[in-house]
Amino acid sequence: MQKRKKKKSLKPLVITLTSISAVMFSVSAVALIVLIRKKLRKKHESQFISIIEERYGRVSYRALSNGTNGFSEANWLGRGSYGMVYKCNLHDQGTIVAVKVFHIQQSGTTRSFVAECEALRRVRHCCLVKIITCCSSIDHQGQEFKALVFEFMPNGSLNNWFHPESNTPAQTNSLSLEQRLHIAVDIMDALDYLHNHCQPPIIHCDIKPSNILLAEDMSARVGDFGISKILPESASKNLQSPNSIAGIRGTIGYVAPEYGEGSSVSTQGDVYSLGILLLEMFTGRSPTDEMFNGSLDLHNFAENALPEKIWGIVDPTITIWMHTNGYNSTTKSGIQNCLVSVVSLGISCSKKQPKERILIQDAAIEMHAIRDSYLKFARSLLVENGVIAPNHNDFPQQ
Repeated sequence: MQKRKKKKSLKPLVITLTSISAVMFSVSAVALIVLIRKKLRKKHESQFISIIEERYGRVSYRALSNGTNGFSEANWLGRGSYGMVYKCNLHDQGTIVAVKVFHIQQSGTTRSFVAECEALRRVRHCCLVKIITCCSSIDHQGQEFKALVFEFMPNGSLNNWFHPESNTPAQTNSLSLEQRLHIAVDIMDALDYLHNHCQPPIIHCDIKPSNILLAEDMSARVGDFGISKILPESASKNLQSPNSIAGIRGTIGYVAPEYGEGSSVSTQGDVYSLGILLLEMFTGRSPTDEMFNGSLDLHNFAENALPEKIWGIVDPTITIWMHTNGYNSTTKSGIQNCLVSVVSLGISCSKKQPKERILIQDAAIEMHAIRDSYLKFARSLLVENGVIAPNHNDFPQQ
C-alpha cells in the first residue's frame, strides 16, 4: 500500500521533470539553430565584403568619418529604410562619393546590407548606381559599423525634384518634358536589365522617386537594393508568374496590391511600382497625396482623364514650361500626343492584376518609341523655326 502511494507521488514528479527536459531540449535546439544561422550569416556576409573589397579596394571608417566631417548634418543627403546617406570627400583620392551608413541596431539591417552587397556585385549597367566599395569596421565608440560607398549623384533624387524638403539643396520641380522622357527610358532600361539580362534575375522591390538618382547630365540611375531579391535559377525560367519569396516588400503607394494579399514577390510587382512612378513623373502627384482616398487612386485619376482631359492631370510645371516657350496649337497637339502615350503606358504598367500588366521588355521598347517620336517632333519644330539646320544631327538637351 505504501509502495503504491509512493509510486503515485512520484508520477507527477516524473511528468514535470520530463516536461522540463523537453522544454530545455527545445530551447537548446532553437538556440543552437539560431547560433548556427548567425555564424553562417556572418560567414556569408564576410564573403561578400571580401569580394567587393577585392574588386573595388578598401576604405576605412576613419576616411569616411573625416570625409563627412563626422557624419555631420551638413553633409546629409537622404534617409533610407536602414540607414542615412552622406556626401563624403575622400581626401586621399580627391573624390566625392555618397556613403550609405547602416543603422546596425535596427532589426533587418544586416540582412539588408548583405542583400545590397550581393545584388550590387552581380550588376553592370549604366542606368544602375555604381558601387565603389564597402566598409565593415568598428567606429570610434567601439560599435559595429557598416557602410556602402557609391558614386555621387550631384542632382539628387527624383523625389528632391518633385517633392523638395526644406533641409535638402534648393531644387524646384523644373524638369522639362524631354528630361522626364529620358529619365523614364533610363529607369525602364535598368529594370529590363535586372529582370531579363541578369543571371539570375533580380527583383528590385522598391522602385520609387527617392531611389532614382540623377547624374550631372540628368541621366538616371536606379539605386538602393536593400530589399531586393535575387531569384533562384529555377524561378528565372518563368519570370512573369508569381515566384520567389512571399511577403509585402516595398513602400506604401508604390507596392503592388497583390503583395498585400499574400502573393509572392515577382517581376510584375516591380512593373506595378514603375507604372505608379511613371504617372507621378508626368502628373506631379504622389500616390499618397491626400486627394486620393476611397476608390480614387493615382491609377484611376490618370485613367479617367484619358485622352480628352489629359491637360487636367498633367504636372502644371509642364504647362508653365510650354507657355514660357510660347508654343502654338500645333506644338501643343504634338506634346499632348506624347503625354497621352506616356500616361497610357503608366496605366498599362499599374493594372491591379499582375497578368494584365505589360511586360517590362515591352514597356521599355514602347518608352523608347515615345521618347524618340517626341524628339523627332521637337527637332522638326526647331528646323521649321530656323533654330538648327535641317541636316544637323545633334538635338540640344533641355
